[in-house]
Amino acid sequence: MAHAQDKPRLLNRIRRMRGQLDAVAAGIERDDCTATLQALVSCRGALNSLVVEIFADHVTHHVVDPKRRQTTEQASAAREMIDLLRACL
Repeated sequence: MAHAQDKPRLLNRIRRMRGQLDAVAAGIERDDCTATLQALVSCRGALNSLVVEIFADHVTHHVVDPKRRQTTEQASAAREMIDLLRACL
């Protein structure tokens, strides 16, 4: 999971996402399809970005052991995994 120095920043991102979800609810209450869809797209983008960030953190701190020297091949494979996830989301 996120490391101590990252937690406040990640939690702030989640709070902003809650605000975006509130905007989805408000759009639904007003029967405003455009506002609802825009808010949903924003939520999806924010969530996807958070998934990538936590995934990247996990790969770099737990899958590729930071206490051991990585080979160029291992470091390249880790970057490739993260880049692939970014492309998919």
